[in-house]
Amino acid sequence: MRVIITGAASGIGKAVAELLAQGTALPGPHQLLLTDRDADGLAAVAAAIGPDAATCVADLSSPECGDAIVAAALDHMGGVDGVVSNAGIIAGGPLLDQTPDQFDLIYAINTRATWLLGKAAHPHLAKNKGAFVATASMSATQPTPGLGFYSSSKAALLMLMRQCALEWGGDGIRCNTVSPGPTYTAMTKAGYDDAERRAQRESMIPLGKLGMAEDVANAILFLLGPQASHITGIDIMVDGGMSNNLMPATGGGTGQKASK
Repeated sequence: MRVIITGAASGIGKAVAELLAQGTALPGPHQLLLTDRDADGLAAVAAAIGPDAATCVADLSSPECGDAIVAAALDHMGGVDGVVSNAGIIAGGPLLDQTPDQFDLIYAINTRATWLLGKAAHPHLAKNKGAFVATASMSATQPTPGLGFYSSSKAALLMLMRQCALEWGGDGIRCNTVSPGPTYTAMTKAGYDDAERRAQRESMIPLGKLGMAEDVANAILFLLGPQASHITGIDIMVDGGMSNNLMPATGGGTGQKASK
């Protein structure tokens, strides 16, 4: 399988690349085009995988990012069977304090880049009846204090991918998303290495633990692979059950203790 992975220098994107290279969750062989703005991180991931992985340093805020990435993929792999649009940024602050430039940047990377990448890859995915998977967030369906631009950009991403599923289904392209909950990655490490904050967050997760990058990556690989051949336009929540915890968190119901 020939797969483009954005945000591949670390975190979820790196985990997707590594699991594909291992070939256990989704049997290979696989060729990978890894892209990120972190050139050194990309090089390290590609070196660990070997000659089946090539890199493309890209600025996903650029309107040309989709064409550039797909051109690099064709040079390396000769075609595209799958796209994992995983790269994203988090920018915090109250809505009243944010600026138009901040809005434009987070939407460009978290939403527009996925459309540009899908548009550029479309003829190749259509030719090969491929799969297009994007990483959203549980914040796409749950407003998150201080992350208004992030949450709304991910909500827009969910609808964008559903629209892709509707319009491109006739071309044989499956379009789906995964929505991680609290997940331990390089981007979240600083916050979750604080024991008190981590314990507080884990107390709100029914499974009692943070997600790991591999948890999300495995859901992405499922959607990429043949076992999801009749699935399109859906979102898989990978959050340890946290999205089910609104009523308990607000004191609703009579309470329930974990079963032994």
